[in-house]
Amino acid sequence: MSAAPAELPRWIDIGLIPVINICLALLVSGLIILAIGENPVEAMAIMIRGALGYGEGIGYTLYYTTNFIFTGLAVAIAFHAGLFNIGGEGQAYIGGLGVGLAILAFDSTLPFFLLLPLGILAGAAFGAAWAAIPAWLQAYRGSHIVITTIMFNFIAYAVMVYLMVNVLIKPGQMSPESREFAAAGQLPFMHEMLAGIGITVTPTPLNLSIVWALLCCVGVWAYIWRTRWGYELRAVGHNEAAAVYAGARPRHIVVAAMCISGALAGFVGFNEIMGVHHRLLLNFPAGYGFTGIAVSLMGRNHPVGVVLASLLFGVLYQGGAELAFEVPTITRELVVTIQGLVILFSGALAYMSTPWVTRVWRALLAWRAGAAAAEGA
Repeated sequence: MSAAPAELPRWIDIGLIPVINICLALLVSGLIILAIGENPVEAMAIMIRGALGYGEGIGYTLYYTTNFIFTGLAVAIAFHAGLFNIGGEGQAYIGGLGVGLAILAFDSTLPFFLLLPLGILAGAAFGAAWAAIPAWLQAYRGSHIVITTIMFNFIAYAVMVYLMVNVLIKPGQMSPESREFAAAGQLPFMHEMLAGIGITVTPTPLNLSIVWALLCCVGVWAYIWRTRWGYELRAVGHNEAAAVYAGARPRHIVVAAMCISGALAGFVGFNEIMGVHHRLLLNFPAGYGFTGIAVSLMGRNHPVGVVLASLLFGVLYQGGAELAFEVPTITRELVVTIQGLVILFSGALAYMSTPWVTRVWRALLAWRAGAAAAEGA
């Protein structure tokens, strides 16, 4: 993917162009909705109201947003090192396995204040370990990171199916799930925490992990832009030869960047397993790892942009579910198509608008310079 022209101000590159891409995606989506005989304006109103118009919708939107923040950050930090991590789905899966194993082992003996950091560390360690193998293969054997991370997604699925069906399944039940965690091993839901201070809201899956997601954003920003290691990571991503000349070790940085990326993706398991389901089960990543690629691209690989893009996709997921429920002719498949269009325009076509935006910007600068010269004369 080519970089945006350097002469564009950051507020255009980071702010305006993603908004234009979203508008183009919604325009195409509106034409599709219009073609099936529905009003696209009403459909958009239903989506927004379903995602942000009442307490339950907001809770679900922020719950989806939490997972997208984790996977968006995972893709972003790999991007800064010049890597394309497609394995967030598998890393989230194995991270959830780590969380589940840790809680199943200690939920009957340790209190919550010890299980909380244990779950975080287990999710990070397992996700990082799963990402470290493709990273090592790229750094020391020349295997392409895209191919290996995709392959490791499928391996993660197979490992989880085997373990859940043959090892971790609760005795006496048919569905491949572990036993439920003890109360000490469950993250509190936000509606429970708000009820403790006298605020009553509709129960939703939103839980305490959203706070951890925001703390991860701060940590990633500080690491990439405020530490020597982050500077080396960005240097390798921009120009590996120059980074080597400056004393960086690209192989070590590739492995480190992918381990951090895998750890961040593993926190999806922390949210889902410890925060929502309270047991180990299959298929909990639900495509969050792949959507995180579009989140990172739309957010220009910056934590603030990732948060905003995650919120947008949270609105699309929750609002799309409401739209499919409210309008029978708009099926779930059509909602997925709308989400896919947003991903397409935000990802593969992220810089499609850049050439004409650049021409408009240059024309505006030329007009302002001419106006200033006329005033001076």
